[in-house]
Amino acid sequence: MKKLTDNITLRHGAQIKTRIVQSPMLTNSGLDEKATQDTVDYYGARSQSAGMVIVEYTSVSPNGGPSRSWAPDREQLAIYNDDFKPGLTKVATALKKDGNKAILQIVHSGREAAYRDTLGGRVEVPSQMNFPWIDYPLHELTEDEVWQIVKDFGTATKRAIDCGFDGVEIHGANHYLIQQFFSAFSNKRTDYWGGSLEKRMNFALEISKEVFKVVKEAAPKDFIIGYRISPEEIHGDNIGYTWHESQQLLKKLTEDFEFDYINISTNNYKATPKDSNQNYAQLLSKVIQAPTLELISGDIHTVEKMNDALNYVDLVGLGRATLIDPRIAYKILNNQAKDIHLKFDEESVKEGHLTPGLVELLANTPYFDMPGIDYLKSLSNVKLDDVVTHDGTK
Repeated sequence: MKKLTDNITLRHGAQIKTRIVQSPMLTNSGLDEKATQDTVDYYGARSQSAGMVIVEYTSVSPNGGPSRSWAPDREQLAIYNDDFKPGLTKVATALKKDGNKAILQIVHSGREAAYRDTLGGRVEVPSQMNFPWIDYPLHELTEDEVWQIVKDFGTATKRAIDCGFDGVEIHGANHYLIQQFFSAFSNKRTDYWGGSLEKRMNFALEISKEVFKVVKEAAPKDFIIGYRISPEEIHGDNIGYTWHESQQLLKKLTEDFEFDYINISTNNYKATPKDSNQNYAQLLSKVIQAPTLELISGDIHTVEKMNDALNYVDLVGLGRATLIDPRIAYKILNNQAKDIHLKFDEESVKEGHLTPGLVELLANTPYFDMPGIDYLKSLSNVKLDDVVTHDGTK
């Protein structure tokens, strides 16, 4: 029977102390897309939040981010040149100081890189088309430009290795560029990168190939590689793909490449599609080739839900719970579950080193209605406009 306190050995030999993983979450702490002291302090406070901490999505290309921002010192992080390495090295070092694993999530945000337009850059997409919620110009990538982004994922991986990260997670979820290529809604190409399901898979497959090539050449043998996927893309009549197509992509990814884990991105770990009584974790586990492990996050914020999630997956992803209590895994491992902080208050916020940008985002966005949010609101000194999410809603 799986337990949260199990020691886990991943397929390439890396060992983690618990089945608990910290999910990647934007800290809104980047200055010129570089990690700041706020970034380092936030992650340093979470060196005992999980056996493995996945650092927020980090841009691999100059136009791969930042996603929507409201201030120049509230940006998404990047790793598209060596200037970003000193700050990210500090992040990796801070996270690893208690022996847990630090993973860097790497991404190209595609059409979601809204702030790049503000900064004078271009926003890149698989296909030029109208998105009703987008009010900035889009650039359809040429074949050569797509291949350059594939290479960017590889060079970003090399930099992550140089910075001391224990692994990388390829971000193929949440409506960012890899998902945009996989989606029949946003990919209307007829070249190598689109036109059929098989061709819509090519971007994810080529990026995986490039990342694994770099890891084989430059990383320790136990370097961890994960892949994050949203199980479906359905918005009313707009169907990008269903879980049936996700199954085909994951089958191909885990047959062709030795991923340590697959990260299923959901809002609720028990969510089910319309045409099945099984949840996404159960459905996708059928095609994930062992010994690749399955990780899921989404509405897992109590010990009871963590244990329940283990009925479906190998690893449990915590997001908001680690914002409130940055030592949650340590407490579970040391029989101190009764001492877990369950809401934001003076003590938990002091321990958590939440970045100023994160405080403002949580306090001013109704979506983040978390226990103790009124305390965060009392700390907030910036009132944000409505935050536009990845699917265009507010």
